[in-house]
Amino acid sequence: MRSENDGKVTALIMAGKRSGVLDPLAERAGVAQKCVVPVGGMPMIERVVANVAASPQIGEIRVVAHEPDEIAAIPSIAKLQAEGRLVFKPGAFNLVDSVFAGAEGADYPLLITTADNCLWLPEDFSEFADKAIASKAGAAAALAHKEDVRAADPQGQSRFYEFSDGGYSNCNAYWIGSPEALSAAEIMRGGGQFVKFPGRIAKAFGVINLIRFFLGWGTKEKLFAQVSRRFGFKLVPIEMSHGHCAIDVDNERTFEVTEKLLAKRLATA
Repeated sequence: MRSENDGKVTALIMAGKRSGVLDPLAERAGVAQKCVVPVGGMPMIERVVANVAASPQIGEIRVVAHEPDEIAAIPSIAKLQAEGRLVFKPGAFNLVDSVFAGAEGADYPLLITTADNCLWLPEDFSEFADKAIASKAGAAAALAHKEDVRAADPQGQSRFYEFSDGGYSNCNAYWIGSPEALSAAEIMRGGGQFVKFPGRIAKAFGVINLIRFFLGWGTKEKLFAQVSRRFGFKLVPIEMSHGHCAIDVDNERTFEVTEKLLAKRLATA
């Protein structure tokens, strides 16, 4: 396993599905898995792959999926696979083990995102990579400021992490700088969504940090620094410039928001 990637970043796109459960959006669209549901006239995984591939910072693209055949049948993805730019990796039973499976044998650093991050543009992926590299982080998470998210669309997100320097939303994009830092993926073992499930913060970050989090003690940088000491390497928050980075396709509401924002983007292009 190499720690250099010719100056490029390896992208892991998480496109798995819950075992034995058909996502409501997939059921409505008549497809086998959520990641191929059309959003703005294009399967969401196709849109994410295209924007990842267009970022000059990204080298190899790894799609981690339980059912790759349906994804591989998309012509633009098949083309990248034939060119050797994109490979499929098998999804595991849960999100964290899927990340480990996707990262096996990869060149570092890794940029991890999800197949429903349909609003991210190539420049967003580049911004996240550039800021993570500049921070010299072992691991990082992308966040968007509450005001920016609401400016993108008032219905885009309903829950935010509150710090002393403001409210922020998770953007479902993560940075792993080295094989040693891969242990940070354990943070996601419960599936994330810490605002909905506070016990996951305690399990991932420790009870004291859970208390600090809910009392709003300190900035996001301070809390991440405290968590860094727990993990033994530098874990940093990366604030994204655009609120749309925090809006992904989770349900019918965010599907409609995403379609509206994509239509607006096309109209002003």
